[in-house]
Parts: sequence; structure tokens; C-alpha cells
Amino acid sequence: MAAVDGSREPEAVVDDAEKALRRLEPGTAVALWRALGGPSEVLSVEQVQAEMEQIAEQGVLSSGARRVLLVPPDASRRPSGSGEITGWLFQRLVGAGCDVTVLPALGTHRAMTPAQAETLFAGAVPFDRLLEHHWRTGLARVGEIAGAEMAALSSGGMTGPLAVEVDEVLLRGWDLVVSVGQVLPHGVTGMANSTKNLVVGLGGAATINGSHLLGALCGIEQVMGRVHTPVRDVVDAAFDRFLADRVTVLWILTVVEDGVHGVALRGLFAGWGPTGGSGGAAYRAAAGLATRCNISVVAEPLERVTCWMDPEEFHSTWLANKAVYRTRMALADDAELAVLAPGVTRFGEDPAVDALIRRHGYRGTPAVLDAIDKDGELAENLGAAAHLIHGSSEGRFRIVYCTDPASGGLSREEVEGVGYEWRSLPDEFDRLGISADSNSGSYRDQGARPFDHIARPALGLWSTADRLGV
Repeated sequence: MAAVDGSREPEAVVDDAEKALRRLEPGTAVALWRALGGPSEVLSVEQVQAEMEQIAEQGVLSSGARRVLLVPPDASRRPSGSGEITGWLFQRLVGAGCDVTVLPALGTHRAMTPAQAETLFAGAVPFDRLLEHHWRTGLARVGEIAGAEMAALSSGGMTGPLAVEVDEVLLRGWDLVVSVGQVLPHGVTGMANSTKNLVVGLGGAATINGSHLLGALCGIEQVMGRVHTPVRDVVDAAFDRFLADRVTVLWILTVVEDGVHGVALRGLFAGWGPTGGSGGAAYRAAAGLATRCNISVVAEPLERVTCWMDPEEFHSTWLANKAVYRTRMALADDAELAVLAPGVTRFGEDPAVDALIRRHGYRGTPAVLDAIDKDGELAENLGAAAHLIHGSSEGRFRIVYCTDPASGGLSREEVEGVGYEWRSLPDEFDRLGISADSNSGSYRDQGARPFDHIARPALGLWSTADRLGV
């Protein structure tokens, strides 16, 4: 589909990942427990169910585990395949007599509605079996990463210790915790999931704020899509030091690709425990596959890009700014990014964060760092500060949010008030000549001007070779 598909794989990143994969070959000290798939494979429902049957039998039931906590993603990760896997596993374990509870890794996101949960889990998890993670309350402090370590990781930008807080539900003496999620490029940790699902997805405000600011100080374009990053080091260390001895964790990781024929499940990996064991091996293998499936290197910087943000998944700029994160490394200087966002009705997922975004806007790193010094509330919400940095173009390209106020979307005044440009979504669709169902590809608008459209920006990363370092 022309430019937005990329002209070649990111060889240097793939080479690094393949080195990690070679360390997992039979006969090495650490091997994957379960692995299925590859860059050219499309895993069928039957294959996944057969693999999950082996995981349920060998990884859960034969161990004698009866009290099981499942930790899946929320509705904003609907294409990951994790919801269906969680639903199948819930039904299988309950049917075998297990006491199963589900605690979605919300992080800072709003809790799912019954309708969202019904869709995510394909009707297989009763809503009354879901617990809600609260990132500001109900937390247990389990340790801290020393200030000297944070200073080294942030090149002196952060000098205080990072408190490691998690939802107290995680520590209720479960026989087994099963973490389910997708590995793909991520703006804070480099690649999503694995230890991040528990340390951040079930993390407290201190942990979320500190880890996100670290990512912002390192630079989103220096972090995104990398297998090993400072924030990954932090969340791995937090799990290994403070949680691995307290909870038995089985990691189930997916790799999903958005291609010309739709979303395809490419890989399914499983491993146990800390990052030095098969759990870490599963993450590295999944991340290696994700570099092949989810990173597109464009031949030339893109001048004009549109991103469709599914209204079932994206209701805030906090979530919909994945359009900004995932395309920024492919955009030319002075390029235009149009975010087609019919479901975006707010800025933050949390009322306090929403107010901070409205107050300070997406105005670049210097403005955010200055605001932290002057606004004590922002200083207490460093995750929001990091988001304001990540969501800014730093003046390099234009960001245009296209909403529909007549249907409840953000108004022109609201969008322009945070530093973005605004256009009417219905008018933009008419001008572009595309719709919500348009596939990714290269198009021309009604005036014959070219643009590149990305239908599911949350499933990939687009970059020029030089920005990716290849």
C-alpha cells in the first residue's frame, strides 16, 4: 500500500532481535516455554485454541493452581487478540473448577463499560467477575528504584528514587497470575507488555508518573520501537526485585500485524517468571517478531498523513494521540498529520489529568518543563507532563484534530485551546474522499492532492531509516 507500508524492514533492529532469538535456541540456558508463529504466518482460531489448551493444562491445571488472577488489557487494545484469549482461558479454567478473577491492566485509563467488556472478551467473561484497577488508591508499595539508578538512566534528568506501587489485589495470595497482552512498539517502554503489564498497567501514580517522565526525558523518538530502553530496564528491575518472589506469573504474549487483508495474529508466546527466565525469553522473542511485523520504514519522509481512530477504542486524546506517537518519525518537517477522531470527547482519561491538559496544552518540551516548575499540580502528575511532551510535534509538523462537535466530539475551541489545529470531521471526509472503512494506502483528495492514510495507527510504527537508526 505504497509509502505507509514501508519500503524495507528495519534491518538493524531486526538484527538485534534475531541475536536475542538465537540465544533462545535449544541447548541454551534459557528457552521459551511455548512459542507459535512467525513473520509470514497467520495463526488460525483452531491453532490458538490448541496452543491455549496446552498452556491451560500444562501451565495451570497440572500445577494445582486453583485461585487464578487473569490480567488482560482493556478495550483500547481490542485488536490484540488478548481479549479472546482471556475469555477462552477464563471459560476453560472455570470449567475445570478454578476460582478465576479478572483484573484488566488499566494503567491510567477509564474502566471498561459492560458493552466494551462484552466486545473485548467475546462475551466469555461475566462483567461481575471484573475488578477495577485504581491507579491513585488501593495500592501496595513494594520497593523503590534508587535515585542513583534513575539519574544514570535519565542522564541526570531525574535524581530521586522511583517508588514501585502496584494494585494490592495483585498481592492477595493467588496461586497463579496470568498476564495476557500484545507486544508492539510503545512510546514509553519502547515495546509494550511483559513486565509493563503489571508494573505500569497495575501500577500506582508514583510508578506511572516516574516511568512516563523517564521515557519523555529519554525522547520518544529515541525509545519507540526499541527492544531495550531505560524504561524497560526500570520496569524489568521493579518486577524482578520486588514482585517475582511474591507472585507466580505466567506471561502470554501476542504479536499482531495489520496487513492488506486485515488484522492477523502472527505469534503467540508464553513464559514464566522473572526476566532472566522463560518469561524474559518470551518477551524478547515476541519483540523480535514485532520488529518485523509492526515497524514500517518509509523510503522518504511523508508530507501529509491521515489516521483513523476507531470510536469504539479511542475516546480521549490521551489514547488517540497514538496517531501522533506512531507516525511522528515518518513525518517530514512541516508535514500535516490529520487525526480523524469521531469518538474523542475529552482530553484525559482521568478528570484531574484532563484539566491539566486543558490548562497547559501540547506546546513542546520546554513549555512543559517550565510548567512543572510553576504548577505544583502538574509536578504531582508527571505522567500527564510526559503525555504533553509526547503529544507535541515540538513545532516540527502540524497536528490537526478532526472531530464532530454535533455528535458530542471536542469543539474547535477546545482543540485549538490545547495547541492543535481543528477541522470538521464530516467536512474532512468529504474533502479527502475516504471513509471510516478505507484501507491504509496512498490516496488523492478531491483537489487531487496526495496523502497517505493509516487505518489502524495503534498497531504499528512508521519511521524513516535515519530516525530509526538503520
